[in-house]
Amino acid sequence: MIKVVIVDDSSDLREGLQIALKEHDDEFICIGAFSDAESAVKNVETLLPDVILMDINLPGISGIEAVKKIKRSLPKTDIIMLTVFAEDKTVFDSLCAGACGYITKNTTPEQILDAIRDVSKGGSPMSPRIARMVVGSFRNFIVSSLTEREQEVLTLLSKGNSYKMVAELLFISHDTVRFHIKNIYKKLEVHSLPEAFAKVKKFG
Repeated sequence: MIKVVIVDDSSDLREGLQIALKEHDDEFICIGAFSDAESAVKNVETLLPDVILMDINLPGISGIEAVKKIKRSLPKTDIIMLTVFAEDKTVFDSLCAGACGYITKNTTPEQILDAIRDVSKGGSPMSPRIARMVVGSFRNFIVSSLTEREQEVLTLLSKGNSYKMVAELLFISHDTVRFHIKNIYKKLEVHSLPEAFAKVKKFG
């Protein structure tokens, strides 16, 4: 039995989702429904839900802020964001806050139930449009995470220049080149120059 909490300021949506969950009471049980994030944050530690359906635009603190607070106390609880409109920054901020799924409110009740099933099995349910946004946001994040100087160092190395040659071309020391390379590896989560080149090529 999957324990679900609904957080949305629309009473119609809350009631509709509760009905949909009740119609599948062999799989799901709605253990709480809240119209604001503050009430949800206050009660979820006692309710211990498996999955939370969280509206992103709420009165008071936002759904994204609520996710941050809830994940600190209940790191194993899965949170699916619900929203009317999907914007790149909102999507990315929600996922960074700890949400593991993101679907629009025009999704059918059955699709929302499928999303709950999916996330309970370790998946990350997203509508196709939002999935494309996430890929785009991640691509931009990878490229923009490198400073201008780090990009210069990586570009020169990709052209076959040695560390010494890069240092001379950029008028910096050999140790400074190594420092930049260390930061590049850390930011791109790689362990070699070929891996760094491949990752930047893939996402850049």
